[in-house]
Amino acid sequence: MAYSRGNNTNIIVGAAALFVFKDGELTDADLPGYDDGYSFRDSLSGYTGQGSADATKAANFKNVGYTSNGLELQFQPDFGEVQVDQLLDVAKLYKQGMQVNLNTSFAEATLENLLYATAGTETDWDNGVTDPDLSVLNLSAGNLGECPIERGIVAVGPGTGDCSPAEQIERIYVGYRALSIENVTVSAKRDEATMFEVSFRMLPNNDASYGKIVDRTIPAAS
Repeated sequence: MAYSRGNNTNIIVGAAALFVFKDGELTDADLPGYDDGYSFRDSLSGYTGQGSADATKAANFKNVGYTSNGLELQFQPDFGEVQVDQLLDVAKLYKQGMQVNLNTSFAEATLENLLYATAGTETDWDNGVTDPDLSVLNLSAGNLGECPIERGIVAVGPGTGDCSPAEQIERIYVGYRALSIENVTVSAKRDEATMFEVSFRMLPNNDASYGKIVDRTIPAAS
């Protein structure tokens, strides 16, 4: 094969749409199926030609709306070293730890997004149940020994491709267990919008999987 400098269709530019799974840890069985002619964003929103089973699954996902600066997925491996007398450098590296984080900013400063950002429970948010004119988020400290709230994360953004209508490609990021454990700042300032900067710590499931990344070509509707 002749030398090629590269392929510009493999360059990805653009932010992703972020969805939060409201029912705790996410599994593959909780995801709606793919639908020809539709982006997976539409499948997670329930606006495709899929059946009632997939529509029920889609109802468990919440689109957080606008985000700022997209999302950032960080993989931080931790390696141990084996040193021997005969070498000045280490003789062997072995993997002894792993940490994965997902960082983003919620640009829509709703109380529901603040609930997700602060890892609150659904019972902390009274969305018009007591009074239809009031939406109240209880800033609860929780209880001693309380388990942290885990929620699944799905992001759908642009994938590699030439953007032609016949070849629409998207990249889907799925995180099974996400915990918000970093500081969250709520502000009301004159010269900038209120945003919730969120750092999700990703944890592996029982199969030692943090999630998956899927590149999908959207086939034309039949």
